Amino acid sequence: MSILTVEQLSHGFGDRAIFDKVSFRLLKGEHIGLIGANGEGKSTFMNIITGQLQPDEGKVSWSKNVRVGYLDQHAVLERGMTIRDVLKTAFQYLFDLEAEMNELFAKMGEVSSEELEKLLEETGTIQDLLTNNDFYVIDAKVEEIARGLGLDEIGLGRDVHDLSGGQRTKILLAKLLLEKPDILLLDEPTNYLDEQHIEWLKRYLQEYENAFILISHDIPFLNSVINLIYHMENQELNRYAGSYDEFLKVYDMKKQQLEAAYKKQQQEIAGLKDFVARNKARVSTRNMAMSRQKKLDKMDVIELAQERPKPEFNFKEGRTSGKLIFETNDLVIGYNEPLSKPLNLRMERGQKIALTGANGIGKTTLLRSILGEIQPLAGKVARGESLQIGYFEQEIKSGSNHTCIEELWTEFPSFTQYEIRAALAKCGLTTKHIESKVSVLSGGEKAKVRLCKLINNETNLLVLDEPTNHLDVEAKDELMRALKAYKGSILLISHEPEFYQEVATEVWNCESWTTKIF
Repeated sequence: MSILTVEQLSHGFGDRAIFDKVSFRLLKGEHIGLIGANGEGKSTFMNIITGQLQPDEGKVSWSKNVRVGYLDQHAVLERGMTIRDVLKTAFQYLFDLEAEMNELFAKMGEVSSEELEKLLEETGTIQDLLTNNDFYVIDAKVEEIARGLGLDEIGLGRDVHDLSGGQRTKILLAKLLLEKPDILLLDEPTNYLDEQHIEWLKRYLQEYENAFILISHDIPFLNSVINLIYHMENQELNRYAGSYDEFLKVYDMKKQQLEAAYKKQQQEIAGLKDFVARNKARVSTRNMAMSRQKKLDKMDVIELAQERPKPEFNFKEGRTSGKLIFETNDLVIGYNEPLSKPLNLRMERGQKIALTGANGIGKTTLLRSILGEIQPLAGKVARGESLQIGYFEQEIKSGSNHTCIEELWTEFPSFTQYEIRAALAKCGLTTKHIESKVSVLSGGEKAKVRLCKLINNETNLLVLDEPTNHLDVEAKDELMRALKAYKGSILLISHEPEFYQEVATEVWNCESWTTKIF
């Protein structure tokens, strides 16, 4: 029996169609990977099945009494609540039961013996429910999940309002896992996790008894936890059994078969049209020409999907920098408290350095201290001469109401509209994306707009903080190629070994100098 059934779903934004009569079903225990290029509608699909967005057409049906857990990265966490408080709300229904039981206990001194029997029976039932649902070990369960996702390193007593977007997403993920719903809906859950916590989440999902739908562009992670693929492309949603690697083999084979059939049919169509054109005027061959015309009219013509523009990231390189990129002298980074021991680091021209290590140890803080965006707690940073820096931030808090064209024109006022459109198209954005407002784009499309700004500015030092978050597989591969080809220097934070090991000439493990205890 299906937990979720989607029938004949159609949806779009303005004149941009996302789905055209797609159908989908989810069975108990299925582990589904929902994949597709940036902008194909994966997050939109999640919003529709959770009721946050009404489709233009079609029907979404959940079976009765199904508990759905959705990782909503836009949920609001209230000031004054600690991380522990938020995580314990996963068990709110048990706390409500306990309160109900305590009310029943309070009544017991005022009732007759018959009513007392009933109250004892009710409290006994609630007591069993609490025990069977691990109510009396909630704190231990909270600490286990918090430890698995690294929240214990932030501190369970911290006010959630003071945390970064990535840390808040971690809390929402932990709360969701504690709720253990019948179906988990996870939209890029690894974006804000480091390698150690991705490994923990991988093991958790491998052992997860219930169903889940997972959106992820982290292919090794996806391969290790799913057993079904639903692929979104050209307003369609198609099902494939097995892992992502198995999907790719079948998908490529189907594509080649379709292209071969298309080529064969086009040759047949050309032959029929030629025959009709040469013979329709002759009385002796007119009937044969009409017969072939009828065959043409009835033919189910194969159409090949329009190829999506492939991204091209070619960084404009500036003048050669000095030999020294930066040097630190007993640098201590942090905000109110130190995040590092005194650091003596040096980077020279041509180096491509990846910074790795757990979240929360100060990798982004180090970048911002080196760039002079925040003041160190102690020590100094000396930056080299003639630096032209391109900085890709992990989190952008921007309420821009610009279209993509306006967004780029603000950065490059001397560009013509043709040059603006060409630059955005080279980053893999279609005409409809280019003319849309940035605010309605998917996370991957927004990242491509930001990369477009970066590659069109002359640089000799790229400072990149998790640049692959939200990027689809094709864009990620192209970014890897472009960074390998880049002649300047690179300082990169990444939690994807498959990406940074290809780009970096050396890796600095920041856990060796952090003041955090693991």
